[in-house]
Amino acid sequence: MTQASLLRQITDYANRADPYPLYKELRRTPVLRDEDGPYLVSTYWEIQSLLHDPRTSSDARNLATTGGYGATPLEETSLPPSFIRLDPPEHDRLRRMAMRSFGPPHTPRRIHDMRDALHAIVTDLIDGLGNTDRIDLVEQFSYPFPVTVICRLLGVPREDEAHFRTWADIIAASLDPVPGEDPTERDRTTQQARNELGMYLAGLVEERRRKPGEDMLSELVTGKGPDGTMTTMEVLSTSVLLLIAGHETTVNLITNGMLTLMRHPEVLQRLRNEPGLAVPLVEELLRYEPPVQLIPQRTTIADIEVSGVTIPKGASLWLVLASGNRDPERFTDPDRFDPDRKDIQHLGFGSGIHACFGAPLARLEAQIALTELARRLDNPRLLEDPPPYRQSAVLRGPRHLHFACDGIRP
Repeated sequence: MTQASLLRQITDYANRADPYPLYKELRRTPVLRDEDGPYLVSTYWEIQSLLHDPRTSSDARNLATTGGYGATPLEETSLPPSFIRLDPPEHDRLRRMAMRSFGPPHTPRRIHDMRDALHAIVTDLIDGLGNTDRIDLVEQFSYPFPVTVICRLLGVPREDEAHFRTWADIIAASLDPVPGEDPTERDRTTQQARNELGMYLAGLVEERRRKPGEDMLSELVTGKGPDGTMTTMEVLSTSVLLLIAGHETTVNLITNGMLTLMRHPEVLQRLRNEPGLAVPLVEELLRYEPPVQLIPQRTTIADIEVSGVTIPKGASLWLVLASGNRDPERFTDPDRFDPDRKDIQHLGFGSGIHACFGAPLARLEAQIALTELARRLDNPRLLEDPPPYRQSAVLRGPRHLHFACDGIRP
């Protein structure tokens, strides 16, 4: 196996179900230069350092080279770039304004106070699973749950949620293209959905300007702080970021979580009996099966030496988070799923200035979802293992997760 072939294999769909042996091989060369340009960094401490290094950029305009094997971007819209695509100081200004509306210290109870609403959504979805001989967790639970949550968070009226979900479904599908699908038609449909979503959100923004509510969109529109107020386009970019990045990653976190639990029935039983286990269990899942496997959008804005290798200015930099999470130099017995693991400073939500700003909500969604699924599903068992995976090597998770159970408890 040549070093150059490793990247092709990691991004090859044939290895989507289990890329971890490839990551192990990749870590033999902590900084690997692919023949087409990208530098891959695969070891924990080196990734952590680069995530905090101001000489790395998230702005694609700083990229001097191109190269990649169909890595799906986490966010791609026709709107101006959101703050995850920007560098300081503009990144910092927009992120601070978004965080005012999302959590501590300005709205410290926003996520906590959503607990009852999240539980109600989960209950309704489990009640509606239907025939227990064959359930698709993705289609019937993991997929609709986060988008409903985002609708409630933004303040989308209940009667409009179905339209919002339709647009979200189309945009999400564009991030995970089906082989053989007509790209022209897909792009046309996706662009139409983005335009319709943008027009809908723009109308909602104007409505909230006239009559603010208790929702996050109202606070984004009317919030005033040291950084001023977001423009309409900035509000739209931030809202779409929350929809796409927040929805896609949470779907994978929950689905990967249930897949792991059904592969470890003794842990599933523990969660059923010990609901408090959900908190450390979700952290271990974020290490063991992270929903975002790698970050392919970083660029160096100066020469950087990493593990004896000089990565030149303008290079494409791929940070393989999932590999760092399995680095034996950082975690003991890293290929073992251990919800009792004490040392759990994983890279599942990134780190540094671009650490996932939706992490508190994603954690709570996963904790409630997995706890209730464990409690209510009687003897759940996989119908196919491995399941079919999505195409994306970045946003890795099952496209479907078919299982059966003996019944659904009240």
